[in-house]
Amino acid sequence: MTAGGPADGVVLGLPQARLRPYVDRYIGYRERAELPLVRREAAGAFVVLILGWGAPLDVIDPRSGERSAYGVDTFVAGTFDRWCRTETVGVGEGVQVLLAPLTARRILGLPMVELANRAVDVSRLPGGWLERLRQRLAETSVWTQRFALLDAAFTARLAASAPADPRIAWAWQQLTGSGGRVGIGLLADELGWSRRHLAVRFRHEVGLPPKTTARLLRFQRAYAALAGPLLSVAPDPGRGPVGGGADVAARYGYYDQSHLIRDFREFAGDTPAALLAVRATTATG
Repeated sequence: MTAGGPADGVVLGLPQARLRPYVDRYIGYRERAELPLVRREAAGAFVVLILGWGAPLDVIDPRSGERSAYGVDTFVAGTFDRWCRTETVGVGEGVQVLLAPLTARRILGLPMVELANRAVDVSRLPGGWLERLRQRLAETSVWTQRFALLDAAFTARLAASAPADPRIAWAWQQLTGSGGRVGIGLLADELGWSRRHLAVRFRHEVGLPPKTTARLLRFQRAYAALAGPLLSVAPDPGRGPVGGGADVAARYGYYDQSHLIRDFREFAGDTPAALLAVRATTATG
C-alpha cells in the first residue's frame, strides 16, 4: 500500500532496521463507522499501544469496569488473559503497535504487572511523552513521516532504558521459541529458582505468570492458523495447510481438542468453529 494511504484503510510500515528486533511493524489506520462498531478482541501475550486522533472508543473488559477504558483515542493495553470488547462510532484514525512485554517494559518505563489485564489512557502514564507523540502524529499528514516519528521516539526510549533481566529474557525466549510448549518446571530448574520464585519474577516483568503466558502463546498460534493473519505470529515452518480443530490442537501442543476449545472460549470468546463461521460469512457477505 502506498505511503499516503487511502481515505479509509490500513497502511503498514516497517521500523528502521535497528528497531526490528523490538518492533515488528506499524499499523496505520483510518476507519469510518456510521453506526456503532463493536469488536471482540482476543487475549494475547503482547502489549497493544494505540496512538489515535479520531473518534474515541471504549475498551471494555467484561470482568471489571476498573480494567476498562472509556472514551479514549490513545491507550495502552497490557497482556490480557481474557477477551475484551471495543466499541466506537465515527471516524477513527491512528497507529497501532504490538509490542512484546519486555520491549514494552523498556519503552513505557513500567513493569508490565502494572498494566496486566488493563486498558489505560496514556494521559495516566508518567512523563507525558506519549501524549506529545500522539499530537505530533496527528499534525503530520504523511504516513512515512509518522512512522519516522515513531522510529525516533522508540529508539530514544530504548537507548535510555536498561535491558531486561537476562534470566527473565531467557525464560521468555524459551516460551516464545517453543510456542508455549516448554515446561515451567524445566525453566525454573534451569534457572536454579523455585517455580514460585520464577512465577513472581516473571509476572512482575511480563504481566502474567509463565503458565498463563504459555497457554496464551499456544492459543495465539492456533488462533492465527484458524482465524487468519490477525496476529503477528509466524506459522510453524515446513507445515502444510491447516486442517480442522483436531489437527490444529495436535500441531500447536494441545493435549486434545477439548483443551483447544476451552482456550478459545476463554481467550477469544467463542469456539473455533463459531469463529470460522463468522469469518466465512464476512468473506462472502
